[in-house]
Amino acid sequence: QVQLVESGGGLVQAGDSLRLTCSASGRTSSSYAMGWFRQAPGKGREFVAAINWNVARTYYADAVKGRFTISRDNAKSTGDLQMNRLEPADTAVYYCAAAFRAGVPSQSYEYTVWGQGTQVTVSS
Repeated sequence: QVQLVESGGGLVQAGDSLRLTCSASGRTSSSYAMGWFRQAPGKGREFVAAINWNVARTYYADAVKGRFTISRDNAKSTGDLQMNRLEPADTAVYYCAAAFRAGVPSQSYEYTVWGQGTQVTVSS
């Protein structure tokens, strides 16, 4: 089994940048897609970005396209979400997740392992 832990959240101002990291442990030799989701207060969990196992494909939600960049380093068992030009609407708890399938899934039910989440707050 794979375990995931997010880090890098915090409080920033609108226009600032923040980098989230997802560290994997356990059976990290397994092939899995990595995704980032977020959940704002009173809202459902929302897809943000995904990257496939061999780093050949990425997929982004329209709301973050052009501002966020997903990456991963399988040798280090880590994945990053670089967030630029942050907006107050990006305020949420951010989760990384693993999906043991090919491609870049965007539905939360396709992901079977989740981290505990990290808070990102963007002030105006």
